[in-house]
Amino acid sequence: MKKTHNSDTTCQAPGSIVEDGYTQFSTRYDSETGTIWCWMEPAPRPCINTTLKDELLLLHRQLVTTYKNPRSDTVWPFRHFILASRIPGIYNLGGDLSLFRQYIVNRKEKALRDYAHKCIELLHNNINNLELPITTVSLVQGQGLGGGFEMALSCDVIIAERSSQMGFPEIIFNLFPGMGAYNLLTRRVGSALAERIILSGNTYSGSELFDMGIVDVLAEDGEGVEATEDYLKSQNQSHNTIRSIKKIRQIVHPITRQSLLDIVDIWVEAAMDLNEKDLAKMGRLLYLQKIAKDSKALKAQSSNTVMRRADWRKINNVSFPLKTHLGETVIHDRRKRDRRSEE
Repeated sequence: MKKTHNSDTTCQAPGSIVEDGYTQFSTRYDSETGTIWCWMEPAPRPCINTTLKDELLLLHRQLVTTYKNPRSDTVWPFRHFILASRIPGIYNLGGDLSLFRQYIVNRKEKALRDYAHKCIELLHNNINNLELPITTVSLVQGQGLGGGFEMALSCDVIIAERSSQMGFPEIIFNLFPGMGAYNLLTRRVGSALAERIILSGNTYSGSELFDMGIVDVLAEDGEGVEATEDYLKSQNQSHNTIRSIKKIRQIVHPITRQSLLDIVDIWVEAAMDLNEKDLAKMGRLLYLQKIAKDSKALKAQSSNTVMRRADWRKINNVSFPLKTHLGETVIHDRRKRDRRSEE
């Protein structure tokens, strides 16, 4: 973290050189607001893959070490840590469904549990502010689904653009969001509304979530970064009060690591019980993760992100054979046959 303003940089721990080897995100230090920006860009799919998870955990450790061991050529302490995305229209699409299916089909329960427990470590770090006197912020521009929504909820502050979309589609394939959704939503809006959101399977706009009290700052579309910078500048004047309120929140509504682990173990058991029909529906959402970076494909998705029956017909560049939401195999493009019958 060199003394530069608004520059991409590598986080360096004192006494060692950290390799500039992050592949799933880049970091930027803003000296004016004392902020570290983390711009996620996971590949090949915009989800919480194992590499993104491991790199974020490494970043957490480096930030803690650097904060606690300041050097003369750095400006410390930083006050904010922001999770944002460089992928247009997407914050994060959640867990690695391809990996989930592989573990479930091959009955690798321990591997699935290990993945889930690392996700809990990542989110619990955010919830506890890395055990540093800092504020964690999520800037949501576009879609934040499943684990992506949970990642946003794990931060102290959610800033979202008006047309951003967030929700938990897991119920579609007979599962539930197990990485903290219930705890984090309950802390913000109570258990009744939390359950309604989780069980609905719906996605909600930034505006709707702001009205519910889940989003803290609502930004106009395309103005999320500016809104975040304005928020940081305004909050710097009351940093001490905000830190105190966060401590009170943890006392009144504690979210312990053990409670998260207990819930995620229930999630693992439920995941291992999914049947072929459930996995076929999971495959439909996996297909959406795969095409997510294609702007034409994004436009073809329904307004609620999750495809309804026959909505696959609206998507261009489909590779056949294709699995429908019912697990049926489509051998060829029925749209061509439909067009010929109309002529």
